[in-house]
Amino acid sequence: MRFPLKTPMYHEARGVEVDVLVVCEKNSVAKAVASALSNDNYRAFNLRGITCYSFVKNGRKWVVIGLRGHIMDFDFASQLNRWDVVDPKELFKVQPIRVVRNESLRYVEALKNLGRRAEEVILALDADVEGEGIAFEVMDVVRAVNPYAEFKRAWFSSVDRDELINAFNNLKPPNKQLAEKCFARSMIDLTIGASFTRLLTLRVRDVKPTALPKGHFISYGPCQSPTLYLVVQRALEREKFQSQKFYRVIAKLKIGERVIEAEHVKGRFNSKEEAEQVKVKAEKARIAEVENVKITKTKREPPKPLDTIELESLASKHLNMRAKKTLDLAEELYRRGFISYPRTETQIYPPSAYDRLKAFITHPEFGDYVKKLITSGAKPTSGTKDDKAHPPIHPVKAATRSEIERILERDGWRLYELIARHFIATFSRPAQLEGRRYVFNIGGEKFAFTTLEVVDKGFLAIYDYDYPREAPHLPIKMGDKIQLLAIEIREGQTEPPPYLSESELLKLMEKWGIGTDATMQDHIQTNIDRGYMYIESKRCIPTELGKRLIVQLEKHVPELVRPEVRGMMEKQLAKIARGEESMSSVVSKAKEYFFAQYLKLEEKAHEVAKSIAEVAWKSIIETKQRAKRRKKVRKSKRSRRKASRK
Repeated sequence: MRFPLKTPMYHEARGVEVDVLVVCEKNSVAKAVASALSNDNYRAFNLRGITCYSFVKNGRKWVVIGLRGHIMDFDFASQLNRWDVVDPKELFKVQPIRVVRNESLRYVEALKNLGRRAEEVILALDADVEGEGIAFEVMDVVRAVNPYAEFKRAWFSSVDRDELINAFNNLKPPNKQLAEKCFARSMIDLTIGASFTRLLTLRVRDVKPTALPKGHFISYGPCQSPTLYLVVQRALEREKFQSQKFYRVIAKLKIGERVIEAEHVKGRFNSKEEAEQVKVKAEKARIAEVENVKITKTKREPPKPLDTIELESLASKHLNMRAKKTLDLAEELYRRGFISYPRTETQIYPPSAYDRLKAFITHPEFGDYVKKLITSGAKPTSGTKDDKAHPPIHPVKAATRSEIERILERDGWRLYELIARHFIATFSRPAQLEGRRYVFNIGGEKFAFTTLEVVDKGFLAIYDYDYPREAPHLPIKMGDKIQLLAIEIREGQTEPPPYLSESELLKLMEKWGIGTDATMQDHIQTNIDRGYMYIESKRCIPTELGKRLIVQLEKHVPELVRPEVRGMMEKQLAKIARGEESMSSVVSKAKEYFFAQYLKLEEKAHEVAKSIAEVAWKSIIETKQRAKRRKKVRKSKRSRRKASRK
């Protein structure tokens, strides 16, 4: 697995003595690794503006360095990046090259400086497909200056000291197949995204040169666009919806000091005349007789262990926190040692989870509840998903509110609290609910009223985000006579389905295999950045530009936006990780398939571009204005929070 690697010339930093080089994905993880392996006996030093950590272990000089994620990207050779000269079809015929990111030049320099002298390089990157890709990027950089270096992989799911030490005592070989899956996805997405983006943009400019503000383009992405398709489909359902009138017949009853509203058992009446007939008949009665009381006891099970998509979904639903912000905060909580690795598909705890629970016994907010759990011999719930790589997301430290807010402010605590309460709830007993349905006979017509009480809170005592809305039971029994106050007819109209919530969108993306647990929030954000949709009151609303793009693509080349196509591609990529098919074979098949779609779109590109050009300028400007307003609101909120702390 070798790719052309384009790197600029740079000044070589002065050499640093090193026997074992440890490479982490972020500085905070590097510091935690150095602290664990050296028993806090390390020295920090600066290499070209990058903080490194050194110590001596077993007579060998160790140096730990943290990167900033990927140090390379795939791109096309410079001569192919001239949009007005190169036919986009040509991109399907060439192999992308890897180039060093501008912001990563100093990291590459540092890796060469340190790797030149290292006997052993331990790759302590995040334990997932992307982390494996970064590991092989690092290997290529070091091999260029030191072909004799030995590479090993440390695999861990938290920066807990014991787990880190165990990972470094059980090093593994780097996994080439996982890295190739990462690289294959990048090459496919680059080729497809670049070719279709250029085709659409150039055609729009041909149709109307002033359609796009300077620096803007019409973006297509093999994950981005199917995500937008899901949002647009719901919006189109709303537009096609035809509202209809309906009528409800309500009986007002007085029970002691309480007035309730019972509804006719038929529910909605389509005919006002029929509703009037029921009203007239019921009004003749002066009392309502309790005809039946049905008691239903239900059990609400505690939640399953937390995976990435569920965390993003819950944070959107309960904290009104965007998916991207959720994962960014979760990664900071992980790097600071508060939670386990947040990119996981697993819903089954390892045996160590019980020890994590016991750590909360002395917690000021959760301690009393956890003590009762431990005493009762609690056992956790379990799901079915298991990625065989990481445990479910859970706290690895029983942190306090002040401890987290000092570092990550209020939102950091809110997210940690959700994770901690969810974790503790998985060890809890079910909640017991009791519902009652009262049926009243009023002049021969039947009306119903329901109540709900929580009999035993169970896990809801610690995890009240979904606490049911209670309605106290009525102190009545069958045969009782109830005072009738009035019979009313209320008119209403059927409402269209709501726009997709971000929580629903994430679930649909997971269902169809659009993106990974690590990238789904990025695809949503890309659509927002491109001016194709926005999120308001937790709902995903497409812009006119977003709708036009999807409607036109689905009309002429539906394979470009239908979610099942991306799911099919992800299944092919998974074969690389399992060793069932080579990277080159999967990439070649994907390019062949999408080249056929390109030719179909090319035939209709003028028609598609004409429709998009009509709304592009206005939609993009509105997106900019919306972003400015949001920025202003966020700034105002930050100012108020700072003022309140003072």
